[in-house]
Amino acid sequence: MDWQKGEESQNVEVDSGGGGGGRGFGGGRMGIGGLIILALLGWIFFKNPLALLDQSGGQPGTSAPSSQPAQVDPQQKEFVSRILGSTEKTWGDIFSSMGRTYVDPKLDLFSGGVNTACGAASTAVGPFYCPGDQKVYLDLDFFRELDTRFHSSGDFARAYVIAHEVGHHVQNQLGIFAKVSQLQRQGVPMEGADGLSVRQELQADCFAGVWANRTQQRLQWLQPGDVESALNAASQIGDDTLQREARGTVVPDSFTHGTSAQRVKWFKTGLQSGDIQQCNTFSGPL
Repeated sequence: MDWQKGEESQNVEVDSGGGGGGRGFGGGRMGIGGLIILALLGWIFFKNPLALLDQSGGQPGTSAPSSQPAQVDPQQKEFVSRILGSTEKTWGDIFSSMGRTYVDPKLDLFSGGVNTACGAASTAVGPFYCPGDQKVYLDLDFFRELDTRFHSSGDFARAYVIAHEVGHHVQNQLGIFAKVSQLQRQGVPMEGADGLSVRQELQADCFAGVWANRTQQRLQWLQPGDVESALNAASQIGDDTLQREARGTVVPDSFTHGTSAQRVKWFKTGLQSGDIQQCNTFSGPL
Protein backbone atom coordinates (compact mmCIF):
# COMPACT_ATOMS: atom_id res chain seq x y z
CA MET A 1 0.00 0.00 0.00
CA ASP A 2 1.44 3.34 -1.06
CA TRP A 3 0.02 5.10 1.99
CA GLN A 4 2.25 8.17 1.51
CA LYS A 5 -0.24 9.29 -1.15
CA GLY A 6 -2.83 9.95 1.53
CA GLU A 7 -3.70 13.42 2.75
CA GLU A 8 -2.15 14.17 6.14
CA SER A 9 -4.63 14.89 8.92
CA GLN A 10 -4.13 17.54 11.58
CA ASN A 11 -6.42 15.66 13.97
CA VAL A 12 -4.01 13.09 15.39
CA GLU A 13 -3.18 13.63 19.05
CA VAL A 14 -0.42 11.91 21.00
CA ASP A 15 -1.59 11.30 24.55
CA SER A 16 0.68 12.80 27.18
CA GLY A 17 -0.29 10.28 29.86
CA GLY A 18 -2.39 10.64 32.98
CA GLY A 19 -5.54 9.65 31.15
CA GLY A 20 -5.83 12.57 28.78
CA GLY A 21 -8.32 14.57 30.84
CA GLY A 22 -11.38 12.53 29.96
CA ARG A 23 -14.78 13.75 31.10
CA GLY A 24 -17.96 11.97 32.09
CA PHE A 25 -21.53 12.17 30.85
CA GLY A 26 -24.22 13.98 32.81
CA GLY A 27 -22.39 15.60 35.70
CA GLY A 28 -19.45 13.23 35.66
CA ARG A 29 -21.36 9.95 35.35
CA MET A 30 -21.64 7.80 32.25
CA GLY A 31 -24.86 8.38 30.32
CA ILE A 32 -26.54 6.58 27.44
CA GLY A 33 -23.68 7.22 25.03
CA GLY A 34 -21.34 5.54 27.46
CA LEU A 35 -23.73 2.63 27.89
CA ILE A 36 -23.82 2.13 24.15
CA ILE A 37 -20.07 2.12 23.91
CA LEU A 38 -19.85 -0.45 26.71
CA ALA A 39 -21.70 -2.82 24.42
CA LEU A 40 -19.36 -2.04 21.57
CA LEU A 41 -15.99 -2.08 23.32
CA GLY A 42 -13.86 -5.18 23.46
CA TRP A 43 -13.49 -4.94 19.68
CA ILE A 44 -10.89 -7.65 19.60
CA PHE A 45 -10.92 -9.46 22.94
CA PHE A 46 -13.86 -11.61 24.01
CA LYS A 47 -14.21 -9.97 27.40
CA ASN A 48 -16.86 -8.21 29.42
CA PRO A 49 -16.36 -4.53 28.49
CA LEU A 50 -17.35 -3.52 32.04
CA ALA A 51 -14.18 -5.22 33.22
CA LEU A 52 -12.12 -3.24 30.74
CA LEU A 53 -13.43 0.20 31.64
CA ASP A 54 -12.69 2.02 34.88
CA GLN A 55 -15.69 1.60 37.19
CA SER A 56 -15.67 5.28 38.19
CA GLY A 57 -17.90 6.04 35.22
CA GLY A 58 -15.33 8.30 33.64
CA GLN A 59 -15.37 11.05 36.25
CA PRO A 60 -13.20 14.07 35.50
CA GLY A 61 -9.68 13.69 36.78
CA THR A 62 -9.79 9.89 36.94
CA SER A 63 -6.59 8.39 35.55
CA ALA A 64 -6.68 5.36 33.32
CA PRO A 65 -4.75 2.34 34.65
CA SER A 66 -1.06 2.30 33.77
CA SER A 67 -1.47 5.40 31.62
CA GLN A 68 1.82 6.79 30.39
CA PRO A 69 3.03 9.19 27.70
CA ALA A 70 2.69 7.49 24.33
CA GLN A 71 5.99 6.78 22.61
CA VAL A 72 5.15 7.06 18.94
CA ASP A 73 7.49 6.35 16.09
CA PRO A 74 7.29 9.33 13.67
CA GLN A 75 6.65 7.03 10.71
CA GLN A 76 3.83 5.30 12.54
CA LYS A 77 2.27 8.61 13.40
CA GLU A 78 2.57 9.73 9.79
CA PHE A 79 0.90 6.49 8.66
CA VAL A 80 -2.02 7.00 11.04
CA SER A 81 -2.26 10.65 10.05
CA ARG A 82 -2.41 9.89 6.33
CA ILE A 83 -4.97 7.12 6.75
CA LEU A 84 -7.11 9.38 8.92
CA GLY A 85 -6.65 12.21 6.40
CA SER A 86 -7.88 9.95 3.62
CA THR A 87 -11.02 9.16 5.62
CA GLU A 88 -11.61 12.88 6.19
CA LYS A 89 -11.44 13.57 2.45
CA THR A 90 -13.60 10.58 1.53
CA TRP A 91 -16.33 11.15 4.08
CA GLY A 92 -16.23 14.90 3.57
CA ASP A 93 -16.98 14.35 -0.11
CA ILE A 94 -19.72 11.82 0.58
CA PHE A 95 -21.44 14.04 3.14
CA SER A 96 -21.16 17.02 0.79
CA SER A 97 -22.91 15.03 -1.94
CA MET A 98 -25.76 14.48 0.53
CA GLY A 99 -25.96 18.17 1.36
CA ARG A 100 -24.44 17.62 4.79
CA THR A 101 -21.24 18.68 6.55
CA TYR A 102 -18.88 16.04 7.88
CA VAL A 103 -17.19 16.93 11.17
CA ASP A 104 -13.76 15.31 11.39
CA PRO A 105 -13.07 13.12 14.43
CA LYS A 106 -9.92 13.35 16.51
CA LEU A 107 -7.66 10.31 16.83
CA ASP A 108 -5.87 9.83 20.15
CA LEU A 109 -2.70 7.71 20.22
CA PHE A 110 -2.21 6.40 23.76
CA SER A 111 -0.13 3.89 25.64
CA GLY A 112 -1.31 1.61 28.44
CA GLY A 113 -4.54 3.39 29.27
CA VAL A 114 -6.54 6.50 28.59
CA ASN A 115 -9.43 8.53 30.00
CA THR A 116 -12.30 9.23 27.63
CA ALA A 117 -15.81 10.63 27.78
CA CYS A 118 -16.91 6.98 27.88
CA GLY A 119 -14.76 6.13 30.90
CA ALA A 120 -11.18 5.05 31.46
CA ALA A 121 -9.99 2.28 29.16
CA SER A 122 -6.92 0.07 29.05
CA THR A 123 -4.97 -1.17 26.05
CA ALA A 124 -6.81 -4.50 26.38
CA VAL A 125 -9.94 -2.87 24.96
CA GLY A 126 -8.29 -2.55 21.57
CA PRO A 127 -9.03 0.33 19.18
CA PHE A 128 -12.37 1.99 19.87
CA TYR A 129 -14.53 5.01 19.18
CA CYS A 130 -16.14 7.11 21.92
CA PRO A 131 -19.24 9.01 20.76
CA GLY A 132 -19.12 11.28 23.81
CA ASP A 133 -15.97 13.08 22.68
CA GLN A 134 -16.06 12.00 19.02
CA LYS A 135 -12.59 10.48 19.19
CA VAL A 136 -11.00 7.32 17.91
CA TYR A 137 -8.58 5.80 20.45
CA LEU A 138 -5.66 3.64 19.37
CA ASP A 139 -2.68 2.11 21.13
CA LEU A 140 -0.17 1.36 18.39
CA ASP A 141 0.88 -1.80 20.23
CA PHE A 142 -2.32 -3.23 18.79
CA PHE A 143 -0.76 -3.28 15.34
CA ARG A 144 1.90 -5.67 16.64
CA GLU A 145 -0.85 -7.91 17.97
CA LEU A 146 -2.59 -7.73 14.62
CA ASP A 147 0.60 -9.20 13.13
CA THR A 148 1.35 -11.81 15.79
CA ARG A 149 -1.98 -12.97 17.21
CA PHE A 150 -4.22 -12.40 14.22
CA HIS A 151 -1.67 -13.09 11.47
CA SER A 152 -2.86 -10.00 9.60
CA SER A 153 0.19 -8.10 8.51
CA GLY A 154 0.24 -5.29 5.99
CA ASP A 155 -0.50 -1.60 5.93
CA PHE A 156 -3.97 -2.02 4.46
CA ALA A 157 -5.00 -4.36 7.29
CA ARG A 158 -3.96 -1.63 9.74
CA ALA A 159 -5.75 0.98 7.67
CA TYR A 160 -8.91 -1.13 7.78
CA VAL A 161 -8.81 -1.04 11.59
CA ILE A 162 -8.70 2.76 11.57
CA ALA A 163 -11.38 3.02 8.88
CA HIS A 164 -13.68 0.72 10.88
CA GLU A 165 -13.46 2.97 13.94
CA VAL A 166 -14.00 6.05 11.78
CA GLY A 167 -17.04 4.19 10.45
CA HIS A 168 -18.49 4.44 13.95
CA HIS A 169 -17.92 8.19 13.86
CA VAL A 170 -19.81 8.31 10.56
CA GLN A 171 -22.65 6.44 12.26
CA ASN A 172 -22.62 8.99 15.04
CA GLN A 173 -22.75 11.85 12.53
CA LEU A 174 -25.67 10.20 10.73
CA GLY A 175 -27.66 9.77 13.94
CA ILE A 176 -27.37 5.97 13.97
CA PHE A 177 -26.01 5.87 17.51
CA ALA A 178 -29.08 7.79 18.69
CA LYS A 179 -31.40 5.41 16.82
CA VAL A 180 -29.66 2.39 18.33
CA SER A 181 -30.08 3.94 21.77
CA GLN A 182 -33.78 4.46 21.13
CA LEU A 183 -34.25 0.87 19.97
CA GLN A 184 -32.39 -0.38 23.02
CA ARG A 185 -34.72 1.57 25.30
CA GLN A 186 -37.62 -0.08 23.48
CA GLY A 187 -36.26 -3.47 24.44
CA VAL A 188 -34.38 -4.53 21.32
CA PRO A 189 -31.37 -6.56 22.54
CA MET A 190 -27.83 -5.31 21.97
CA GLU A 191 -26.08 -8.69 22.12
CA GLY A 192 -26.81 -11.81 20.11
CA ALA A 193 -26.36 -12.94 16.53
CA ASP A 194 -29.18 -10.63 15.42
CA GLY A 195 -28.58 -7.92 18.03
CA LEU A 196 -28.11 -4.21 17.56
CA SER A 197 -24.41 -4.33 18.39
CA VAL A 198 -23.70 -6.87 15.63
CA ARG A 199 -25.65 -4.83 13.11
CA GLN A 200 -23.85 -1.63 14.13
CA GLU A 201 -20.41 -3.25 13.91
CA LEU A 202 -21.10 -4.81 10.51
CA GLN A 203 -22.25 -1.45 9.20
CA ALA A 204 -18.95 0.06 10.35
CA ASP A 205 -17.19 -2.70 8.39
CA CYS A 206 -19.27 -1.78 5.34
CA PHE A 207 -18.43 1.90 5.78
CA ALA A 208 -14.75 0.94 5.94
CA GLY A 209 -15.24 -0.80 2.61
CA VAL A 210 -16.88 2.31 1.14
CA TRP A 211 -13.85 4.32 2.26
CA ALA A 212 -11.52 1.77 0.64
CA ASN A 213 -13.43 1.92 -2.65
CA ARG A 214 -13.64 5.71 -2.86
CA THR A 215 -10.06 6.28 -1.73
CA GLN A 216 -8.67 3.76 -4.18
CA GLN A 217 -10.51 5.48 -7.03
CA ARG A 218 -8.94 8.76 -6.02
CA LEU A 219 -5.41 7.75 -5.00
CA GLN A 220 -4.76 4.40 -6.68
CA TRP A 221 -2.64 3.43 -3.70
CA LEU A 222 -3.40 -0.27 -3.28
CA GLN A 223 -0.93 -2.94 -4.33
CA PRO A 224 -1.34 -6.68 -4.98
CA GLY A 225 -2.27 -8.50 -1.79
CA ASP A 226 -3.54 -5.43 0.05
CA VAL A 227 -7.24 -6.24 -0.22
CA GLU A 228 -6.57 -9.83 0.81
CA SER A 229 -4.73 -8.63 3.94
CA ALA A 230 -7.71 -6.50 5.00
CA LEU A 231 -10.17 -9.31 4.32
CA ASN A 232 -8.00 -11.65 6.36
CA ALA A 233 -8.01 -9.15 9.23
CA ALA A 234 -11.80 -8.99 9.08
CA SER A 235 -12.05 -12.79 9.10
CA GLN A 236 -9.70 -13.12 12.10
CA ILE A 237 -11.82 -10.93 14.37
CA GLY A 238 -15.26 -12.45 13.97
CA ASP A 239 -17.07 -13.39 17.17
CA ASP A 240 -17.14 -17.07 16.24
CA THR A 241 -13.43 -17.21 15.49
CA LEU A 242 -12.45 -15.37 18.68
CA GLN A 243 -14.79 -17.40 20.87
CA ARG A 244 -13.59 -20.68 19.40
CA GLU A 245 -10.01 -19.60 20.03
CA ALA A 246 -10.66 -18.43 23.59
CA ARG A 247 -13.25 -20.98 24.76
CA GLY A 248 -13.31 -23.82 22.29
CA THR A 249 -17.03 -23.20 21.75
CA VAL A 250 -19.19 -20.62 20.01
CA VAL A 251 -22.04 -18.84 21.83
CA PRO A 252 -24.10 -16.84 19.31
CA ASP A 253 -26.26 -15.32 22.06
CA SER A 254 -23.22 -13.37 23.23
CA PHE A 255 -22.15 -12.09 19.80
CA THR A 256 -21.39 -8.36 19.61
CA HIS A 257 -19.55 -7.94 16.29
CA GLY A 258 -20.69 -10.67 13.90
CA THR A 259 -19.13 -13.82 12.52
CA SER A 260 -15.97 -13.86 10.45
CA ALA A 261 -18.01 -14.56 7.31
CA GLN A 262 -20.34 -11.64 8.06
CA ARG A 263 -17.48 -9.22 8.67
CA VAL A 264 -15.85 -10.18 5.38
CA LYS A 265 -19.20 -10.00 3.58
CA TRP A 266 -20.03 -6.49 4.73
CA PHE A 267 -16.54 -5.10 4.21
CA LYS A 268 -16.66 -6.50 0.66
CA THR A 269 -20.13 -5.01 0.15
CA GLY A 270 -18.79 -1.54 0.82
CA LEU A 271 -15.56 -2.20 -1.06
CA GLN A 272 -17.29 -3.39 -4.21
CA SER A 273 -20.10 -0.82 -4.25
CA GLY A 274 -18.57 2.33 -2.76
CA ASP A 275 -22.16 3.19 -1.83
CA ILE A 276 -23.30 3.80 1.75
CA GLN A 277 -26.86 2.98 0.68
CA GLN A 278 -25.71 -0.63 0.39
CA CYS A 279 -24.67 -0.64 4.06
CA ASN A 280 -28.08 -0.90 5.71
CA THR A 281 -27.33 -3.73 8.11
CA PHE A 282 -30.34 -2.85 10.24
CA SER A 283 -32.84 -4.26 7.75
CA GLY A 284 -33.08 -7.86 6.68
CA PRO A 285 -30.77 -10.82 7.20
CA LEU A 286 -27.08 -10.39 7.91
